[in-house]
Amino acid sequence: MQIGRVGVWARTDGLSIGESAEFAQRIEALGYGALWIPDAFGRDPLVHAGWLLAHTRRLVVATGIVNIHLRQPIAVAGAQRTLHEQSGGRFLLGLGVSHEPFITQLLGREYPRPVASMRAYLDAMDQAPWAGPPLDGKPPIVLAALGPKMLALAAERTRGAHPYFAPPSNTARSRQIMGEGAWLCPEQKLLLESDPQRARVRARAAIAGSLGLPNYRLNLERAGFTATDFENGGSDRLVDSLVAWGDRESLVGRVEEHLAAGATHVCIQALDPDHPTRPDLGLLEAIAPRLVRPGSGDSRVG
Repeated sequence: MQIGRVGVWARTDGLSIGESAEFAQRIEALGYGALWIPDAFGRDPLVHAGWLLAHTRRLVVATGIVNIHLRQPIAVAGAQRTLHEQSGGRFLLGLGVSHEPFITQLLGREYPRPVASMRAYLDAMDQAPWAGPPLDGKPPIVLAALGPKMLALAAERTRGAHPYFAPPSNTARSRQIMGEGAWLCPEQKLLLESDPQRARVRARAAIAGSLGLPNYRLNLERAGFTATDFENGGSDRLVDSLVAWGDRESLVGRVEEHLAAGATHVCIQALDPDHPTRPDLGLLEAIAPRLVRPGSGDSRVG
């Protein structure tokens, strides 16, 4: 598997199903190594991954992430192996423990201990039966990991980590914890807007849903942010750390900052200035020549 130095993280729910296939094809043509899709309240990521893989030839499709509390591990193991087989090894499974409010309020049950529940889930996936033909290698997994214990588990049991909603300083800390061998694939929001006021209005809208979630807040506190940084939609300092805005050079610079801090692969979430759920394809086209380097920095599953 080759995912390269940069990929694209995108909610495609604002696109028709045909547009989503065309978007994936354009991402592939631009040379991005992977397309990451979330597990939220739109299309099922495992089903949608099959559609996107069927309409591309080289692109890796990754889940960022599949919520382990919504699906039994034996079912996810079967889906992962099927997608691996059907795509010729182009499916990357990202798993995560979600957030306490989602589990308690939406599912009506207690939020279990994150690391223990993830470890048990991986154990169950490893033990899941497979009646299909022998697979060409073991399908890779990455974990949504922010805290030191989950990062250590990611390095111990999977191919690596996919941190979301975290600044470059988190990338450097994560690399120190995980060591040199593991993949580290942070998400980074980019916004092509040079006016500070307009940029921060759009950026605050983009981070509003995540800012109050306890897992993200705790991790941002580890990065040095305090209670006042979380007030009124986030301080300028906090907003600017999570959403890189400005001209193309400054946006490329933020991606390179993650790479210099130890990222294997950076997942670019290109925010459309005017639409809350559509990715900014124009921005991805504009910065691809600076970031996509064929044959350089490829990351492979051994």
